Amino acid sequence: MKHILIFAGTTEGRELMEKIKHFPVEVFVSVATEYGRECLLKEPEGERAYYAKHGEVQAGNLNVIAGRMKEVEMKNYILRQKIDLVVDATHPFAQEVTKNIKEACRETNVSYVRLLRTQVEKEENLVYVSSVEEGVQWLEKTTGNILITTGSKELAAYTKLTDYQNRCYARVLSTKESVEESVRLGLEGTHLIAMQGPFSEEMNIATIHHVQAEYLITKESGSAGGFEDKARAAARTGAVLVVVERPKEEGETFDEVVERIRVWSLQ
Repeated sequence: MKHILIFAGTTEGRELMEKIKHFPVEVFVSVATEYGRECLLKEPEGERAYYAKHGEVQAGNLNVIAGRMKEVEMKNYILRQKIDLVVDATHPFAQEVTKNIKEACRETNVSYVRLLRTQVEKEENLVYVSSVEEGVQWLEKTTGNILITTGSKELAAYTKLTDYQNRCYARVLSTKESVEESVRLGLEGTHLIAMQGPFSEEMNIATIHHVQAEYLITKESGSAGGFEDKARAAARTGAVLVVVERPKEEGETFDEVVERIRVWSLQ
């Protein structure tokens, strides 16, 4: 049986795992955190329980491991599990991770496939920036509260804003690492919202009203990341939506990747 490894940092990674788990392949899935593994393995009613084995979580032909890997660890895991194909379904903005995955595949001579998240059409009434740093520079010229939804790893950039501790409200994942980083940077109390997304349009509207945000900054994360609900919420509340554009990359769509794996698994 062939072995496939999915680096799953997105909704698409979980959906791909569910789609191919009935194919004649052994599926290995790598996620960055224990929290990510819990989200990935929400057990549908009636299915058998998952159980721990050799530091991984296993069920049938599914094997899920949690923990960030460096390039050398990726390479060792690929070799140890005798991986035949790697699918990179990490977040569109996780460029360093993608770089490491590509290099690990090159060094182990294993096929690599990049799963692309569906692109969202640009809208004329939104503010587009090429990076969080550029977004911060744009926001520095404004006044009013800011709802930040670009992730805890990017929060340090916002400390360059004048009076950032009063203007900024950070919505981050409800993980220990995310909360600790937010607090370390001085965003705590009412200025810190720790929740698991993606969020509905109504929840985004409620949050914008709650923090009285005049600006909402987000990454162009596509439908799977809740981008459209944020855009609609901003439009309905009158908040200005600042969008960090997705890096340009090459790859295949979800359906293309599924078909490729289906054909490959039968060869």
